Parts: sequence; structure tokens; C-alpha cells
Amino acid sequence: MHIPDGYLSPLTSLVMFLLVLPFWVRAARVLRQRLSTRLVPLVALFAAFSFVIMMFNVPLPGGTTGHAVGGALAAIILGPEVATLAISIALVIQALFFGDGGILAVGANCFNMAVVLPYSSYAIYQLIAGRSPVDSARRPFGALVGGWVGLNLAAFFTAVEFGIQPLLFKAADGTPLYAPYPLEVAIPAMMIPHILVASVIEGLVTGAVVAYLQRANRPLLELNLQPEAAAQVAGFRPVRLLWVALAVLIVLTPLGLLAPGTAWGEWASEELAQIDPSLRAIPEGLKQLEGLWGAPLADYDVPALGNANLGYVLSAVIGVFLTAVTVWLFTALLTGRRTGAMRKRV
Repeated sequence: MHIPDGYLSPLTSLVMFLLVLPFWVRAARVLRQRLSTRLVPLVALFAAFSFVIMMFNVPLPGGTTGHAVGGALAAIILGPEVATLAISIALVIQALFFGDGGILAVGANCFNMAVVLPYSSYAIYQLIAGRSPVDSARRPFGALVGGWVGLNLAAFFTAVEFGIQPLLFKAADGTPLYAPYPLEVAIPAMMIPHILVASVIEGLVTGAVVAYLQRANRPLLELNLQPEAAAQVAGFRPVRLLWVALAVLIVLTPLGLLAPGTAWGEWASEELAQIDPSLRAIPEGLKQLEGLWGAPLADYDVPALGNANLGYVLSAVIGVFLTAVTVWLFTALLTGRRTGAMRKRV
């Protein structure tokens, strides 16, 4: 679901960036209002969790691959606004350092996975769970359904962004300039495997963690970034256990290398020519933009190690570190601004 550079026109990329920008501003304002030093590790935890879980590629029908995002879980715990920020940070780190998603496509990828997914998942969760008790079975069920719906909606928006490219942007000879597949191809190609597999994983992971928290740390389910609740949960042993669980996931990330194939719509131009000989030509815009950014650890690989599995694990460690540091720097910036504003009032 990570759209690479070259599959969207620069104009589409600009529009998607403008669409996601208000959500980033809203997220920063909400985080600034509710900011507590005890909350920073929680935001970093869920940003890092999103980064790592997206490395677990699973085989999908049709020979492609997909992954969960962790956006539904982040929305339930942090609230959709702050979840947008946490997942966006993970996506930006993936694009900049690992070439997972394009630089120009950051706005589109963040809109799909860091806005559509958490907001829709949270809405479904709230609709089902309502004001039920924290230990109600409606909560894990709502989390499961919310995760399933949210990831499918994110996939749908991605498919539409792919599918409108050949309709809107064509070369002089009529061939597509960017993504070559129209809506009638892109929508079923994205939706069928996500409905059957990827969104099921997103839902199951979300529901399972919520069920665990019902037993281990109920206040965390009511946190939603309320400062007074943060003081109760941030130092709890179950939260530390979540960091331990993240470390275990990092060790297991090489399982994500087992899935054969490439995610639909993420092919390089050479690979696209091989898998679809029926294309009249590789889109010129795609060829021009696909090499726009050279990520230092492209494809989560560290060639110096000479071992793909070790490189994948090290990439996960580096990614988690960069994600956590970025969260810390961003929250430190917000803290400084808030402190400055308070001093001016005095």
C-alpha cells in the first residue's frame, strides 16, 4: 500500500499533501494541548509498532503481498488525531531511509494509512463499543471490525489514486504517464486481497491487543491522551511488556521476507515490464520519477552484512530508533512552544 514515486503525477501528489496537511496541524494541536512527558513513550511505542508491523509482508491472492499498519490500534489508544501523527512519522522514516513509499507520495501514503485508516477505524470502534464497560466484549469486537474496515478503506483510497492516473494524465500518444491501470483494474486488484487477508490481520491484531489490555492495563484503553490517565498507565509493567513485545517482533521481522512477490502497485519499471508484457510501454513519468530519491537502506537491506535476514532485523532496529527519536524531537518542540506561550501569558 506504499505508493512509490512515479505512480502518481506531481499534481496528484501535491493535492494529497494539501489534503493531509490539515490533519497534521490538527494532530499537532491536540498533542500540544494534552502533552505530558509520560505520554511521549506511548506515542513513540505506537509509532514504532506501526513501523515494525508494516515490515511483516504476507502473501496475498494474485501473487502479491500486503501488510497490516497498526493504525486502528493506535487510534483506539491514542485517539485518531495523535495516531495520524504517529503513523505519519513511521511512514516518513520508511520513505526517507528505506525507500518504502515515495518521497513525492508521502502525502498520499499518509492520507491513506495515517488519516483514512485511524479515523475510520476509531469511528467504527466507537460505534460498536459505545459507552460499554472497559471489560465488555464489545470493545475487542469493535476493535476487530474497526481494523478490518479501516484498512480496507485505506486500500480503496489507494486504488482510486492509482486508477485515476491513466484517466487524467496521458502522453501525446495516449499511453499513461504514471500508474498504467484504470479504476476497473486497480480497485479489484487492491480490494480483493486486502478484504480477504491484509485487513483480517489488521483486525485480528487490533482485537487481540485490546482484549489483552482489558486484562492487563484497563486504564490504557481509556487513555486517549488524557494527561491524568497517562500518569496511571505510562509506568505500568504491562506497558513495559508492550515494549518487550515490540522487541520480539523486531527479532521476528525476517518472516516478512518469506512472502514472494511485490505488493500490487509497488513495482519498479523493469519489474512492471516483466509481469505485464501487455503494456504498450512503461509510462514515461514513472521512469522519470522512480529514481527521485536514493534511500540509504533501500528495501530494508544492509549489503555490508551479507545476510538479508540480519539486514532486515538491523533495519527494523534502526527504523524504531529513528521513529522514537523523531517523536521525541517533535514533542520536545511542542513542549518548548507551549512553555514559551505560557511565559508570554505570565
